[in-house]
Amino acid sequence: MEHHELQRNLDQVESKMKKLSRGLNEVDAKVKRLEMKYNKSLEEKAMLTIELARAEETISSAETLVGKLEGEFQRWSGQVGELTTELKELPMRTLLASGFMTYLSAAPEDVRHDMIQNWIKETGIRSFDLRRFLSTESQQLTWKAEGLPSDELSTENAMIILQSLLCPFLVDPSSRATEWLKVHLKDNRLEVINQQDSNFIMQLELAVRFGKTLVIQEVDGVDPVLYPLLRGDLISQGPRFVVQIGEKLIDYNGNFRLFIATRNPSPEIPPDARSIISEINFTTTNAGLTSQLLAATIQNEKPELERRKTELLKQEEDLKIQLGKLEESLLQELANAKGNILENKELLESLNQTKQSSITITDSLEESVRLQSSLDLERAVYLPLAEMGSQLFFVISDLSKINNMYQFSLASFLKIFQRALRMQQEGASTEHRMKSLGVVLQNNVYSYVCRSLFKSDRLMFALHMVRGMHPELFKENEWEAFTGLLVSDSKQTASKDLPSWIEPDRMQAIQLLRTNFPQMYENLQLNDSSLWSSYSRSRQCERELPSIVAKKLSLFQQLLIVQATKADRLQSAMALFACKALGLKELSTANLNLKHLFKEETQSTEPVLFILSPGADPSQELEDLAKNTVGLEKYHQMAMGQGQLDAALLQLRECAQNGEWLCLKNLHLVTSWLPVLEKEIKGLSPNNDFRLWMTAEVHPKFPTILLQSSLKITFEAPPGVKKNLLRTYESWGPEYISRTGSVVRSQALFSLAWFHAVVQERRSYIPQGWTKFYEFGLSDLRSGAEVIDRICARSGREPIQWDFIHGLFELAIYGGRVDNAFDNRVLVSYLKQFFNSEIISDQSRGGRKLGPLVIPTSTNYRDFIDAIEALPEFDKPSYFGLPENIERSSQRMASNAVITQLKILKRADTKTSKFDKDIWANELGPILNLWKKLNTGHNLIQVKVQPPSDKSGNETPLKSFVLLERHNSIKTVQHVHMSLAALSKVIRGQQLLTSEVQNLASALINLETPVTWLKKWDGPEDPLAYLRGLVNRSVSIQSWVEKVDSGQLLNDMLDLSDLFHPDTFLNALRQQTAREMKCSMDSLKFVASWSGSIGGARISVKIGGLQLEGCCFEGRCLSENLPDSPSVSEIPPCNIAWIQKDSPGPYSSSEVISIPLYYSSERDRLVIRMDVPCGEAKSQWLQCGAALCLKTQ
Repeated sequence: MEHHELQRNLDQVESKMKKLSRGLNEVDAKVKRLEMKYNKSLEEKAMLTIELARAEETISSAETLVGKLEGEFQRWSGQVGELTTELKELPMRTLLASGFMTYLSAAPEDVRHDMIQNWIKETGIRSFDLRRFLSTESQQLTWKAEGLPSDELSTENAMIILQSLLCPFLVDPSSRATEWLKVHLKDNRLEVINQQDSNFIMQLELAVRFGKTLVIQEVDGVDPVLYPLLRGDLISQGPRFVVQIGEKLIDYNGNFRLFIATRNPSPEIPPDARSIISEINFTTTNAGLTSQLLAATIQNEKPELERRKTELLKQEEDLKIQLGKLEESLLQELANAKGNILENKELLESLNQTKQSSITITDSLEESVRLQSSLDLERAVYLPLAEMGSQLFFVISDLSKINNMYQFSLASFLKIFQRALRMQQEGASTEHRMKSLGVVLQNNVYSYVCRSLFKSDRLMFALHMVRGMHPELFKENEWEAFTGLLVSDSKQTASKDLPSWIEPDRMQAIQLLRTNFPQMYENLQLNDSSLWSSYSRSRQCERELPSIVAKKLSLFQQLLIVQATKADRLQSAMALFACKALGLKELSTANLNLKHLFKEETQSTEPVLFILSPGADPSQELEDLAKNTVGLEKYHQMAMGQGQLDAALLQLRECAQNGEWLCLKNLHLVTSWLPVLEKEIKGLSPNNDFRLWMTAEVHPKFPTILLQSSLKITFEAPPGVKKNLLRTYESWGPEYISRTGSVVRSQALFSLAWFHAVVQERRSYIPQGWTKFYEFGLSDLRSGAEVIDRICARSGREPIQWDFIHGLFELAIYGGRVDNAFDNRVLVSYLKQFFNSEIISDQSRGGRKLGPLVIPTSTNYRDFIDAIEALPEFDKPSYFGLPENIERSSQRMASNAVITQLKILKRADTKTSKFDKDIWANELGPILNLWKKLNTGHNLIQVKVQPPSDKSGNETPLKSFVLLERHNSIKTVQHVHMSLAALSKVIRGQQLLTSEVQNLASALINLETPVTWLKKWDGPEDPLAYLRGLVNRSVSIQSWVEKVDSGQLLNDMLDLSDLFHPDTFLNALRQQTAREMKCSMDSLKFVASWSGSIGGARISVKIGGLQLEGCCFEGRCLSENLPDSPSVSEIPPCNIAWIQKDSPGPYSSSEVISIPLYYSSERDRLVIRMDVPCGEAKSQWLQCGAALCLKTQ
């Protein structure tokens, strides 16, 4: 049982074991399965880990790539947008560039800028930078390094020169652009020739045949032989082309390029040539010169600024090029990448480095821009000096409008500018130094220019400089009022409103102040006579303005007060104003020292030109300088004239080669040859010791280039009788004076020298001294001395027949130049005063006086020199017999001349033959406004008048004259109105331009009265004065018509200044008198009386408004002017009439002097002679320049 139990247990156990074994096996199998599954999972995990790492790496690479390229994407997107826009605008931009090169190459900067802006608006493009469109920064830096001026105009011109299809024609006064072109083209088989070269045609043919680059310099125009080349008239002959040059057919090489250059700022280019060349104007402009002067200033003051600026620009250009290359490399690598670019580590590494470099370059560019801005701020400190210098140059350039000889080159100005920059100044701030340099530059330029101006023009220049350099000193309309260009009402102030201390002739000037400057006029308190008493009595009133008034006025307003109240002190007031405004002690500059000039300023390559006044000659001074410097054997001089031209050129070449001096005299006689001389001088390579001196008088056709390339010095005979006498005796010498041992001869020569000095120096007082400038010169002096020699030699012990000398001097020698009868009377009175036996005698009695001089009674040269040396330096009016107040008249005339010159300077610097709407409107506006204002309140323009006709024959000559005067006046007014209306319509664009309107505008812009107006009425040459006079007289003549119609004409006092033709009125009176007296007009004489009615007069007229200059007249007898007397004074009304020649006049002939009555104070037109009571001393009144004139309307 137990066995069975055990067996059973065993079986159970075995069964259990089998069961467990099976379970174990199952477990093992499961474990195995699980192990396999686990292992598989492990493998999958490892694969997933690998894949994950790979994905993360890919994501990281992608993120890196996208991040790196995002900046490029944004920039490229922007660039794509810009390129899309630019591509869209490219045709228009190209159109603008081609239009610029075609039409604006000869235009100045401001015109170019305005036109481009207009074109941009018209085409609708956003912006347009021509320089960036046609060139790169690198190219511009290269051009600058080659010598091209750095201003914008020059850069634009360089682009046109290098890209124009037409032949460039360079207008290059300074030659800087031409020199740059030679450097720029030096590697292009360059040939440079002058148009005047003897082998010009051969050089041209060779250049065309072998494809050279040819620069033709010193042209005066376009040579006809160049036309086939310029037009491209090529003739095909098989495979080759030929072109006609002169009479030859020359093979044409396609590489041939032609450039033409001239230094003439205004070359004559015919219309047919303009269409086949590209005229490129390098004439200096304000902005361009400012840029050049700024660069020069920085180069001198802080050269590292300019160097850093250049380096930054170069660096910026290099960085831009590098950035472009990197971008191109980046795109190249992306385009050439194979497979998955995210797995291309080498590519990603390269992209990373490229991007890093790009970022660095971009940052560098931004930093460069910031540095440039910083540098520009530093450079701006020097800008005011550059702007001032540029403005100064254009101020002096205007002077050529006054005198053709006043031409100044940019090269000479740059020398002055550089000299100013060299001024040493320790420890000053930059701003303070710039101000100091500005003052030094202004003073240097003033001194340099004044040396080239005649003394009479220096005050004008000083005022013009103040106006140009210190515009802040002038308030609105003040300058226009000063120069007479301001339009004001024609109505005058009533005399009762005029302050009592102001002379009546200043009424219109006071009205101008009151109308246009009411606030200033109120501050003046002119009616307070006590306030102005010191000023009104002062001989230097410009310095004695009431202090309480002066404090309220600017410097220029003080000048306006003197002009309005004391016009005969205006010249002194202008000089005082100019000195204060310019910071000068006096306007006169240091006397010329030739030795200093030679050592400090002359060069072998720059000729010295002496501009001479009539009678002046620097030959002796030059000869003395040469003697002490190089020796007379090395000094040559030639007087130019026919037959001397080739000899002069030969002598010039020899002197230049040998280092000798040459003086060419009287160049004004050979102006047509001077361009040849100038080009010869330009082509010289002279020895350093060579100097070329030239002399010339003023000539309107003297070549501009020669003037600009010369150092100019004006040479005038020193003013004053004393200097004149010394010059005469220096020319005579001791031997000549004592030649015959005759005291009478030596005294007669002394009288001749005094007479010569007096008649010459009297010219300083035109028109009161002489009515015009007479060319009394050395030839007259020599002829006079010869006459005295002969008469003294023949007389022996007999008394000299002074009438012979009087007659020869009056009719042949000095008097032969005088064409005014009243001037001739003055000359005769001098002859009688200086050449007579009372003055000149061989008797030992001393004390005889010639003017202020005691005449020596010897033949000793030294005695005469001592007598002359005793004279004061400055002349007294008594030397000439002129009144004590002559300075007042002189100042009045001088100030009028200066104001006339200032008006000329204001003219637009343009050829009036070209119509320019803006210039015409600006220049002619004041005249049109004045005409409109003058005619306000009058019906002169609308009224219709018929020509007067006396069908009955009963009208008196006086009535016929008045009616005809009225008719002519209205017709003249209407003619002027029609011409100005046509001009106004042309300016407004309502009418086409005609030749008549063109001529009218040209005259008015030049401040000249048009010829068509003068044909109607020969009035003032100033158009503003002409218009005022025309309207005022036309209005006044209406009252004459009313008096004639009412029969009251001869009963009222008449003013001859109301008439256009007062001389015709006097003839009409003469004719009417002859009719009533039934006698011929020739049998009547003209008389005037200030003492009541005229006996024997059938018709008598009372006239007033006459003015007297040279003396005073209160109605009884002429009297001398005192120093304080006004220069012009009104005389009492008088009765005039025509009476029989044999009838006694109001005064005896012994107590009257015949005085001219002139149309105006300029003494250019005579109305009639009037006998005025004068007492006994007639010569006194002849020499004082006494004359009557009609008052100014």
